Amino acid sequence: MAPADERQALLRQLPKVDALLDGEPLAPLVSERGRGVVAYHVRRTLGSLRSQLLNETGTAPRLDLPSVSAAVAKSVDRNEPLPRVLNATGVILHSGLGRAPMAPVATEAIVRAGGYSLLEVDRTKGDRHPRDARAAAMLCELTGAEAALVVNNNAAATLLILSTLARGLGVICSRGEMVEIGGSFRIPDVMEASGCNLVAVGTTNKTHLADYENAITKDTGALLVVHTSNYRIVGFTSSPPLGEISKLARDHGLPCIHDLGSGSLLSPEELGMGDEPPVGRSLSDGADVVCMSGDKLLGGPQAGIILGKEEIVERMRNHPLARALRIDKMTVAALEATLALFLDRDRLCEDHPVTRMIAEPVDALHPRADALANTIRNGSPEGTAVEVLEITSETGSGALPTLQIPSVAVAIKGTLSPDALARALREYHPALFTRIHEDHVCLDVRTLLPGEDDEAAAIVVEVLTHDP
Repeated sequence: MAPADERQALLRQLPKVDALLDGEPLAPLVSERGRGVVAYHVRRTLGSLRSQLLNETGTAPRLDLPSVSAAVAKSVDRNEPLPRVLNATGVILHSGLGRAPMAPVATEAIVRAGGYSLLEVDRTKGDRHPRDARAAAMLCELTGAEAALVVNNNAAATLLILSTLARGLGVICSRGEMVEIGGSFRIPDVMEASGCNLVAVGTTNKTHLADYENAITKDTGALLVVHTSNYRIVGFTSSPPLGEISKLARDHGLPCIHDLGSGSLLSPEELGMGDEPPVGRSLSDGADVVCMSGDKLLGGPQAGIILGKEEIVERMRNHPLARALRIDKMTVAALEATLALFLDRDRLCEDHPVTRMIAEPVDALHPRADALANTIRNGSPEGTAVEVLEITSETGSGALPTLQIPSVAVAIKGTLSPDALARALREYHPALFTRIHEDHVCLDVRTLLPGEDDEAAAIVVEVLTHDP
């Protein structure tokens, strides 16, 4: 480590805050974004440089005014509100990148909702009505449910259902359905939080209808079936169908709850692949209440959707927790716009990004991959290897966990190591997220949105040409 006096000398070379803000390099940025915003990033940048100098991490940074100003400008760009990224990972519902890419009509609806909007007013009567009334009506139309309620995510939906129907009582659930999803959300924990007593039956791989029946007592509040949307148990397995469990619940005067997790409005036949049960089937199989996510296979904003018998759903709507778990106006707008797309199945694949990405045939991806590879190849430095290869995409976010979707990717190998190149692409603005496959950096074209292919190619060429 350099002597303390040398480090202090380097620290004294750092430009002052006012010198940076009043300097020519940052003048356009101050004019465009405001002095306060730029000053915030100046202080962050200087703090990072001080830490780097004191700890001697990495290569010694350049401390002249233009170099530090450039670092400030980069900080402003990289830290705009939820920076846009390009997803070439092949993971359609990428939790780290915002899960479902919403349809343009949904993002347009969010912008409209940013001002005054018709959120809780009946324009004809002038009276207040539930903010999710229009979404609930469409959900009932699409699923056959008697009633619907929307809360802020599916964990909240599960919590509200259990708190309403079985607080202080036992809830019977198979041991093979004791799921844990991202963020340490566990079925046993949410039961405890909702004031229910978990009654686990069966084994990890086999649960019989008699296991549920033998566990029912006067203190039982509900039967819970959890769809294992983020994993599958295969091999020597057995579990009773939902129809038999719901009949058993009915015979004992108990509600049957079906937590679908990801949830889908489409059948596997409509989707063209997979085995995700549509929510309408759960209701027709006798479930009294069903819940699902809004930002997974539905392809909308984060939301928890509750569907079921009118009397049960109304009890949840009037529960004290419902107010704490309700959705905001941006979610209402995006969800309404997304649900409207499902009313016209003929145009769904064209207008709904998630459905299009899952269902798009691999043959349709080859021309895009070939064009992307040619553009990168023609603009890249000598010695860059670019090829098109067959690869598999996945749904992601715990949906359709065993489904491998045939896809096509552009594989790149340059002078940088795969890890270094992938990082350099992520560090670009806008960031390009890729995957590493067989020692190549790969761009899976399935998850690039319309119009992003040329932009992705330009980012790759720029990074390869200016080797970091």
